[in-house]
Amino acid sequence: MTKPLIALDCDGVLLDLNLAYAKAWERHSGTYPAERDPNAYWHHERWDVQRLDGEQQNQLRLFFDNDFWSTIAPIAGAVEACRRLRAGGYELVCVTALNEKFADARLANLKLHGFPIETVIATGHLSDTTSPKAQAIHQLKPVAFVDDFLPYLQGLSEEVHTALIMRAPNGSPNVGPGLANVGSMHLDLAEFAEWWL
Repeated sequence: MTKPLIALDCDGVLLDLNLAYAKAWERHSGTYPAERDPNAYWHHERWDVQRLDGEQQNQLRLFFDNDFWSTIAPIAGAVEACRRLRAGGYELVCVTALNEKFADARLANLKLHGFPIETVIATGHLSDTTSPKAQAIHQLKPVAFVDDFLPYLQGLSEEVHTALIMRAPNGSPNVGPGLANVGSMHLDLAEFAEWWL
């Protein structure tokens, strides 16, 4: 008998991309940035860094490589939350809006930290009208999908419980009428696991 499935976003749910961004900036500029706002939702607003565009932004993106995507630290309590969900009888899969060429690096990163996750589905993030994760969620048919970005929970089947992680409130996109369509809201994955189980 197949175990029920829970789909989990990665950045902001399992791994701390905001913290890792500072390391990429250091590799790019030679200086580790000062923290401007620890409660900022977006990584470029958390750190005291200049906004880049054009060729400068392309140069920074070079540091978001396999090494970067395989060495991001976990969010506090996330590994244990996943272990609790697995012990509760659920299979876990990571559905991430990452370029597909980095899926193996992402899986290696999760395994490095002991996450009980065997599959990473990288959807990319370009979509005009729907969540880039919608097709993967439709095919997986999980009982629940956990993400920290409200737009990625929109347009999913009503049969899927949508759980929104309400982290870092400053500048958060997790506001507005769309919240009325979310199944549940939690401070982090540990709180979701406690509530779900």
